[in-house]
Amino acid sequence: MNVELDFEKRYRLVREVIETIVLTILMFLVIRLAVQNFNIEGMSMEPSLHDKELILVDKWTYLFHAPSRGDVVVFVAPTHSDQDYIKRIVALPGDTITIHDTTVIVDGVTLNETYVDPHHQGNVYAYKTISNMIIPPNDYFVLGDNRIGSSDSRDWGILPRSNIIGRAALVYWPLGQSNNGLLPNVSSVFAKVHQAGNIPSSRHNGVAVDIDGMLLLLIPCFFVMMSRRYPIKARSGKGNSWRARRQR
Repeated sequence: MNVELDFEKRYRLVREVIETIVLTILMFLVIRLAVQNFNIEGMSMEPSLHDKELILVDKWTYLFHAPSRGDVVVFVAPTHSDQDYIKRIVALPGDTITIHDTTVIVDGVTLNETYVDPHHQGNVYAYKTISNMIIPPNDYFVLGDNRIGSSDSRDWGILPRSNIIGRAALVYWPLGQSNNGLLPNVSSVFAKVHQAGNIPSSRHNGVAVDIDGMLLLLIPCFFVMMSRRYPIKARSGKGNSWRARRQR
């Protein structure tokens, strides 16, 4: 028996095992920086997102371009730093927003918000005047799709960019719900809203679904789904929590 050859084979095997382990750890760390999953608790984003659903949040895309109108984002609550909320962006920095009861007007354009169910329409904050409010730099105006049951910018004000964790991109559990898979692109709702100096992103080209970070989402799905969830909270207008739990 060739002892030297046997030692060489063992050495190669051990080296390959070590390399595989190191690459797996590195891949896992990169994935954790790019994608995170959350467990939703509550109804403030009905009918777009449902109670107890599990979603993937893309933390990568906003490294390359700013959030867009219509994005559903997870963020650290401005009024509760220990909680994470999830809402939809309706106005960007520099936009002028007015809300009359349930009518939302951005830069003079009345929005036809197809993602708001008439049965969930309402405004328990109508007593708070929002008229020609100009969104400051690095801030956003966000609303829950369930307008009658969402604590959002109508209640506690604008959302700082630094609070945003990422964009909700994929619903992966449970199966059989009305929104399996990628969240739809709703940029058509804001198509008539124009702000001088804005450069349209690739997500505003009328494509049916968002494609930013798609490859990044597909590769790590398995790893992220197997990880533990982090808690995230977003309050409804009636005091119930709308939580999405972060997965660690």
